[in-house]
Order: sequence, then C-alpha cells, then structure tokens
Amino acid sequence: MLLGILVVLCFIPTADVTENKILVDQSPLLTVAHKNATLVCNYTYNGTGKEFRASLHKGTDRAVEVCFFLWNTTKISSNSNKEFNCEGIHDKDKVIFNLWNMSVNQTDIYFCKIEAMYPPPYIYNEKSNGTVIHVKETPMKIQEPQSAIPLWTMGAVTGVLAFYSMLITAAFVNYWHKSKKNLYHQSDYMNMTPRHPPYPKNKGYPSYAPARDYTAYRSWQP
Repeated sequence: MLLGILVVLCFIPTADVTENKILVDQSPLLTVAHKNATLVCNYTYNGTGKEFRASLHKGTDRAVEVCFFLWNTTKISSNSNKEFNCEGIHDKDKVIFNLWNMSVNQTDIYFCKIEAMYPPPYIYNEKSNGTVIHVKETPMKIQEPQSAIPLWTMGAVTGVLAFYSMLITAAFVNYWHKSKKNLYHQSDYMNMTPRHPPYPKNKGYPSYAPARDYTAYRSWQP
C-alpha cells in the first residue's frame, strides 16, 4: 500500500514557483518640476501568459486607480481616471506611464500593478515599494507688458516727430531773425529826422530867453 502511494506521488508534476510570479521594480522617488512625469515599471515574468493588464495606483492603500491599459500580441487598449491625464504603454520587459498637467495636490506614492489575464492561471505582482511622485509648485513668471506697437514703428514715428520739430524750430528762428531785422530798419528810419545842434548856453540867461532887439534902443538916440 505504501509503495503504491509513493508511485502515485512520483507522477504528480511539481509546480514551478518562479513561473507563477511577476516581480516589479520601481524607482523610489520621481520629482516633477514641469507638471509632466514618466514613471517606468520594470518587471520580470517567466510564465506563458498572452494577455496582460497594467495599472497605476495612487496612495498607500492603492485605492485610486489612476489609469490602466491592456495588451496582447496584437492589440493595446487603455483608459484613464477623469481626474488624471495618464497614458500607459508596453515596451518589452517594462511598462511606462506618462502623466501630464499634474497638480501639487497629486503628490503621493504610486504603485504599478501587472496582471497576467490569460491563459490561466491568473496572477499579478506582489506589492512593490512604490514611487513617490513629488510635484513641485511652478513659480509664477511676471511678464512685462508688451507694447502693442512694434519697436520699429515707434522708432519711425519718433524720427518723423523729431524731423518736424527741427523744421518748426528752424522756421521759428528764421521768423524771429527777420522780425528783429525789420524792427532794426524801422528804428533807423524813425531816427533820420534832422536835429538842431545844441546852442551854447549863455551864462546868466536861460536857454529859453528870447534874443534882444538892439534896433529898439537905436530909435530914440539923437
């Protein structure tokens, strides 16, 4: 009886433990400076699966599924959570999740999950250490107001205004010189009236006293 049991056990195939495991390796930290992140999940699988599902989960409890995609030998399909912008692709022994327009409040730990869907047996990877995605706040850039008028237009307008200003200044100076010259000639014409030379003043008589008429004195003489 014991010999028969041993013979039966010899014909039972031993399970290949390594074939039924999927191991995932992730980088521990990923810093996002410009709202875009690329998370690479390397994996090893020695099974015979032909259809797979890869998904990205957020939080220590992996409660939030960010996005997932399915692939087999001929077709790939994907879907994303409405709160995230995420897309996954498969490349040989790794899956890549691209995330864009991430916000600061999406900073958290993210886990990759890979499942062998078909053929049986169904297996998936054990929980990895995950990747902390740190989304930095983008500093606000103060932009100087740009003039609606191009620089060359402003330069041309400035040049034209300067030219006309010079013309107006030259015309004003010319007019001022002509006015001054005319005034000078007019003053010379006014002063051409002959003037009597000043008479010598006699001592004892005022300059306005009338001259004496000596003929009056001669009339009464004998």
